[in-house]
Amino acid sequence: MNNFTPEEIANILKTATAKGGDFADIFITKSSGGTILAEENKIQRFHRGYDMGAGIRVINGDCASYFYTNNCTYGDLIALGEKAAVSMKNGTFPQNITPMVVDDFNKNVETIELEAIGDMIKRVNEYAWQLNPLIKQVTIGYGDSQKEMLLANVKGRFVHRNSGRKRFFVKIVVKRNSDIETAMATLGDTQTSFLWTEKLLMEKVDKAVENAINLLDAKDAPSGPMNVILSGTAGGTMVHEACGHGLEADHIEKGLSVYKDKLGQMVASPKITVIDDATIPNKYGSYEVDDEGEVGRKNILIRNGILEQYMFDIRTAQKMGKKSTGNGRRESYRFSPQVRMSNTYIAPGNDEPQAILADTKKGLFVKTMGGGQVNTNNGDFVFEVSEGYLIENGALTYPVKNATLIGNGPKTLGSVFALGSDLGFAIGTCGKGGQSVPVGDAQPTLGLSEVVVGGTQ
Repeated sequence: MNNFTPEEIANILKTATAKGGDFADIFITKSSGGTILAEENKIQRFHRGYDMGAGIRVINGDCASYFYTNNCTYGDLIALGEKAAVSMKNGTFPQNITPMVVDDFNKNVETIELEAIGDMIKRVNEYAWQLNPLIKQVTIGYGDSQKEMLLANVKGRFVHRNSGRKRFFVKIVVKRNSDIETAMATLGDTQTSFLWTEKLLMEKVDKAVENAINLLDAKDAPSGPMNVILSGTAGGTMVHEACGHGLEADHIEKGLSVYKDKLGQMVASPKITVIDDATIPNKYGSYEVDDEGEVGRKNILIRNGILEQYMFDIRTAQKMGKKSTGNGRRESYRFSPQVRMSNTYIAPGNDEPQAILADTKKGLFVKTMGGGQVNTNNGDFVFEVSEGYLIENGALTYPVKNATLIGNGPKTLGSVFALGSDLGFAIGTCGKGGQSVPVGDAQPTLGLSEVVVGGTQ
């Protein structure tokens, strides 16, 4: 794939803009992906697949067209460029493509051998089943990807990038009498070799089993407004969903964000600083360059409660007179890029997590968050609590189940009365616009005032 010269890529882009356009780019990728799935006490899926393809995008004002193919010879891409050109009418793009400047972001990405990992997954699966007789189902999954990419555009960007990413998850289902509970644990990174030990994977199993068993003894959650402590282990669902999506420029552009026209205004507690950072080594949402060839970077979105900037890809940046923040991402060559987060987190503060709990007379302690929904237009959200405990007189009493957090993103972030010195990361796959991309999110322990808890009491 790296056999394409800058001159050949420039010719392809020149062909794509023959009838005009404000911008054009090309994305070529060759990838390998491995998958292992253990379920019903045996390996159900074990395979490695390969894919290669290219996509060409042309933008002309508010109009954009995108074409992709699995055929990646020079002739095939010239033909694809011709199709893209036909989609543009009355364009005025000049035919002088900016000379290409070559950048390499290549890692020595290992080809991971699935056989050895499959043997490890078998042993971890056997370990899980023997932990407790209440276990009725164990699902263990592993996936990895290695990608080689070429990204170039009419502005002179010509980028080679090699990258790798892997993920592990375990889901445990337990049953006692008629009560059934489920818990999960995950692991993921962008390290270019397989460094996970069997002991590490078994620790994730231990955590999932412990959480599931605890839920069997949980009582129904109380309901109503109360103080809520989100543990640093809760993951960053709150910042990702209730804040991060609303700061993506395509939502701002469409008027579908509560943060529209709020630059320079106080949108959270002065304690709160929100950062999106693609440069954190080995984190699941990290990358050297995004899927438009822009260098990944650390973007401070909210500083001390004041909204400083939004996240942009190239298209939204051009339209709004800004520069890309390196947040243009796509699931594969089959998709046009869009504004997406990388690793989004609330910066830690100075409060000791244990002291935050000790100072809370009554409320809900959230150790692990589940999924949720948010309306970016007004900031309203509903989040599930996977693992939570009632707080009484500064101590945890009993676990609760069927709890949800109901509120409004800006109001909730404005209600922060304590900010822990810890910081706990979680991994996930974020869906938007029919595409899924890997992300990371994190937060310190947060003390929140008067959050509405949805329960069954």
